Order: sequence, then structure tokens, then C-alpha cells
Amino acid sequence: MTQPTPAGGPTPEGRDATVPLPAAAGGGPVSHAIFRLARLHRMHAGQLLRPLGLHPGQELVMMQLWELGAQRQSDLVRLLDSDAATMTRTVQRLEQAGFVRRRPDPTDRRASLVEPTPASQALRHEVERVWTQLEDLVAADLSADERTDARHTLERLEHNLAQAAADPDRAADARP
Repeated sequence: MTQPTPAGGPTPEGRDATVPLPAAAGGGPVSHAIFRLARLHRMHAGQLLRPLGLHPGQELVMMQLWELGAQRQSDLVRLLDSDAATMTRTVQRLEQAGFVRRRPDPTDRRASLVEPTPASQALRHEVERVWTQLEDLVAADLSADERTDARHTLERLEHNLAQAAADPDRAADARP
């Protein structure tokens, strides 16, 4: 079993841990590390996005709209693996900020399209700058090969969880 790492103490790799691994998390040290990493990543993203008038997650919606053009809200839910209620709130906030607008879908009267406004185009450069800055914070001391390896490992972990979500029986089999 993995031994807890004292807060601020060295990990087996010689780096300082920010949070100790509680004994109860000893069976899931990777999951514990992912949770800590995600929390810190979101915190830093929030600090960098706040001056732009955005909250974490809103920039992801804008990225999809800039890349793909107008989208149905249901398509944004699918693209970003979100839920309808969260996406509704996000789109409403982006609309209030003047970054998106909704218009009727010409092919389906029941639906509306969410599209980026001209005002959001100026925001795009700033979001790209923030994401570059965030990447520099996250991968500061990694070589190009280590960055590629880290990305591939994270993609594999994401794939594993997506498979478990798609196959509830598989997730149940993983339980003790």
C-alpha cells in the first residue's frame, strides 16, 4: 500500500507534494492526484480568466463556437460532455456578457442556435493567451517529450473513464 506523503514533503520522485495522501486514499493514489490537479488547474484557470469576464468552462464553450460556428445548445452539451442545466446557465451568462447570442435554428423551429458575437472575437486572442499561460504553468519543467507522454497518459485515463461511463457493468465489475 502507498504510504502517505507529508504535506509539503518529498514524493518518491523527489518533488514536493502539496497535499498528503490520506491513508483512506491509499487504494487510489492516481485518482487522488487527479482530483488535486484538477482542483488546482481550475483555480489557476479562474484567476487567469477573471480579468476577461469569464469563469472556468465558459472559455471552452467559446472555443467550440469559434471553431465550429453556431451550434444548438444540445450539441454544445454533447461536445463538452456537460449537462443541459449547466449549459443553459453558461449560455445565459455568456449572452448577458455580450459574447454569444441566440437565434432561431432555420432547420428546426423548436431549437435555437448559439453563436459567437463580434464582441467575442476580440476575446478569442485573450483566451488563447490565457490558455498558453496556463499550459506554461502546468508543464513548466517538462520537456517536449514529457509533455507528449503526459498528454497521452491523460488521454488514456480519460478513455478508461469514458468506457466505464458507457458501460455501467464494467464500472460495477471494478468495485470490490
